Amino acid sequence: MLYQGLKLASRLAIRLLCRDIRINNPAILETKGPVLLAANHPNSFLDSILLDTLFKEPVWALARGDAFKKKWHARLLQSLRIFPVYRTSEGVENLHVNYQTFNTCVALFKQNQIVTIYSEALCVNEWHLRNLKKGTARLAIQAWEAGVPLTVLPVGLNYSSFRTFGKNIHINFGEPITADRIPLAKSDGHRHQHFNQCLQEELSKLVYEIAPQDKEKLEQLLGVPVSTVEKRILFPFALLGKILHVPLYYPLQQFTLSHFGKTGHYDSVLSALLLLSYPLYLMFIGVLLVSQGISIVSTLLVIAGFPLFAWCHVRTKNQFDV
Repeated sequence: MLYQGLKLASRLAIRLLCRDIRINNPAILETKGPVLLAANHPNSFLDSILLDTLFKEPVWALARGDAFKKKWHARLLQSLRIFPVYRTSEGVENLHVNYQTFNTCVALFKQNQIVTIYSEALCVNEWHLRNLKKGTARLAIQAWEAGVPLTVLPVGLNYSSFRTFGKNIHINFGEPITADRIPLAKSDGHRHQHFNQCLQEELSKLVYEIAPQDKEKLEQLLGVPVSTVEKRILFPFALLGKILHVPLYYPLQQFTLSHFGKTGHYDSVLSALLLLSYPLYLMFIGVLLVSQGISIVSTLLVIAGFPLFAWCHVRTKNQFDV
């Protein structure tokens, strides 16, 4: 129930959190499993929220194991269809959990499900593809050896910003990797290396390489032109949208800055807080208006205007943070 509710809320809010989403092959979002989405990992759990929101079918995901240390964290994440994967740096005593997680994933593949794995194994806010770890290869080969006709789908995630909402996002899907491309009869080392070479080649076509201070290239690849006419028409509505949402946005932004501002999780945490709190904010505004004697119809019209004015602000605000 929690998963379905959050997925619905995400679909309603995605156009406020993200200014422009471009997908090179939108038909893939209708696909069914067994599919392993092998993605780069530039923006923490916002990557998973984005993919899960856009795909029609449910999408399971693997996340770093240290997020599951507290029992209630683990229960919450598992209810959201997220399973742990531990790295050696997080304690070799936890590595046995990876076998359980991979067995669960293979069972999901047998039910024609979709799972996301982040092949770099570490989130870094950057426009760069890092070297891939072996986890994706191990999971895919385990599924193939179990007789699952798994398709590994390379996914490149590219964000215009890692510090502000209303970002532009390009999601690029690559050529699928299937069992017939991998020498499964070879040794583990050989086939893992061959798989990673295939995946690295595919992802390198999908993930943008942009130096941190190269604003010109960033704008060229991820910018969306906004005409002067559009800016002038939307300006008063955009300004109103900004003012109306300051009581919600500013406290959440300051809280996130103080706790996550120096980490790669800032953008994801702030986006998640906005996603979860926005319906409550609108309910609070509605109750406040009704308590002041405003009619239900007028209140509903005002509430409907909030996201509309917010959208106007998103359309005209700065697209970059470098």
